[in-house]
Amino acid sequence: MPKHIFIVDDSQLVRRLVRSCLEDRLEYIDCAEAVNGLDAVQRATEVKPDVIVLDLCMPIMNGMEAAASLHRMLPKVPIILYTLHKDVVSERHIQNLGIRAVISKLDQIEVLLEQILRYVGVAKIAAA
Repeated sequence: MPKHIFIVDDSQLVRRLVRSCLEDRLEYIDCAEAVNGLDAVQRATEVKPDVIVLDLCMPIMNGMEAAASLHRMLPKVPIILYTLHKDVVSERHIQNLGIRAVISKLDQIEVLLEQILRYVGVAKIAAA
């Protein structure tokens, strides 16, 4: 049964990169995308994600606001904050928001993939 990864980022380039890396390297992955936090909140119950990869800085509804709403709706679904602004996020900020990890977009994509693997438990099929 495929695992559902919900990629939420206002950058189409980032969404495509993450999706491509996941689908190329991991088995049984099904990705859905949202263009901002509000879009994610509106579609989350339809997508039924196993993991949410969420950007911090987005228009309409930022990542912290979206995380709060998504965590209320889907309290067991882990959220990974994937951001260029990791340095401004503190443990206090993510407390009670369902955010399990904060990954910098400046890190290698493998760092994000390893976190996703940690939560969905799918097998790796290829290296970069």
